Amino acid sequence: MKTDMGVTWVQYKEKNDIEARDDLIIHYAHLVKYVANRLAINLSSVVEVDELISYGIEGLIDAIEKFDHKRNIKFETYAITRIRGAMIDGLRAMDWVPVSVRQKSKELEKTYTVLESRLGRAATDTEVSQELGISINEFSVLLREVAANTIISLDDFIPGDDGDDKKKRIVDLLEDHNASDALELLELGEVKDLLTRSIERLPEKEKTVVHLYYYEGLTLKEIGLVLSLSESRISQLHTKAILRLRGSLSKKKNLVI
Repeated sequence: MKTDMGVTWVQYKEKNDIEARDDLIIHYAHLVKYVANRLAINLSSVVEVDELISYGIEGLIDAIEKFDHKRNIKFETYAITRIRGAMIDGLRAMDWVPVSVRQKSKELEKTYTVLESRLGRAATDTEVSQELGISINEFSVLLREVAANTIISLDDFIPGDDGDDKKKRIVDLLEDHNASDALELLELGEVKDLLTRSIERLPEKEKTVVHLYYYEGLTLKEIGLVLSLSESRISQLHTKAILRLRGSLSKKKNLVI
């Protein structure tokens, strides 16, 4: 929380000043545009930035209403997670990913899981394509087809034992925002440990992409500049990393994928 907004937070939270709430929305509206543009870069052209912004504004308002200004947590990081979540919820409601693409993504995820369990290590592109009975070129095309679907994969829910109010997003566990309440349940701690171990087992370039995208907040294009690789190559690395991670996480019986 920026110090110059401290008075505004107090006005809204402690005095229920609606004008103060509107000031907060206006002040932090740039976060919605930031998240929308970041998501739009990696999604199909059928998804408009304006649609994402509309969903994101709802997420921002929800974040402002639920934020505890007395806690030592940076609002921007707290809000970004919820803005992104609102956008993902909106995309899911649109059902914009074709069923055929979802099926291909599931098949590819299962192939990674089975093959890497058999090998005891990360499978190479050649090994995966041979397992699928397709050429390397066909495998590359397949990765491009499922890429958009994997962008939102880490936003799947982990259900708690006490109903919907206890649900957390996997992506929340990737973000270091000191939200201790996200780890209060043993179940969430176990998933975080599993996710951490799974990331550590990723091939080095895929691990770097995951770190830069989810921890550092870079876009795939920006990551490409850092690693001196094309944006399409970074997208491919991200897709493979998420498919591997989802395979590992799906072993946890309570995980909804």
